[in-house]
Amino acid sequence: MPSPQLSPPTRTRSRVTLLGAGTVCALLALTVLVLVAVRWSPLMTLDRDVADALHRRAVAEPGLVHVNRILTDWAWDPWTMRALMAVAVVVLWWRGARVLAVWVVATSVLATLVQQGLKSAVGRERPHWPDPVDSAHYAAFPSGHAMTAMVSFGLLLWLLRRYGAGPRLWWTALVVACVSVVGVGLTRLYLGVHWLSDVLGGWLFGAALVALSIDGFARYERRGGRRRPRSS
Repeated sequence: MPSPQLSPPTRTRSRVTLLGAGTVCALLALTVLVLVAVRWSPLMTLDRDVADALHRRAVAEPGLVHVNRILTDWAWDPWTMRALMAVAVVVLWWRGARVLAVWVVATSVLATLVQQGLKSAVGRERPHWPDPVDSAHYAAFPSGHAMTAMVSFGLLLWLLRRYGAGPRLWWTALVVACVSVVGVGLTRLYLGVHWLSDVLGGWLFGAALVALSIDGFARYERRGGRRRPRSS
């Protein structure tokens, strides 16, 4: 008697989960966007309270400010994230996964376009301080650092899972990704260059794009694209 095939139902559940997660994140991101655009008073108050509390602490702790500036300007800078993605794309191309490489590039470019488009459309001012500990330019919403980190690490984790990363590598990458995504958001808040809702919006828009992109690639493969690579 032939053994039951369990793989298809698992893949179906995975696709449904990704689509659902992406949709939920998108709806939440749009909700935050609308609340920021209309300057919803409770959210504006929360943003200001968090910003004031963190700024008072930052002014009193120049050493910690220096550490945060190194992390945000070097370790978690959007250009650092893009460099990581460029390495991943080169590896994919070298391995012959050229459609996937282009898909990853397209997702990253789309994330940048969405981010910059939203900044231009919303035109939100960044926090202003009489005694700033750092500076940043252009509009505030959403946080480019937070969104770029979410998209980059989300795609990298997907690629590691897709190519059968071992448990040690997978869990190490997952911890690094979580620390980096959360950490970069906290540095932007601590340095007083973003509001809490900017960072939250960046995380949500980034998560939505990653989930919907992965779901889209799964649909492409299901409709005749290249087969998923086997784990080594």
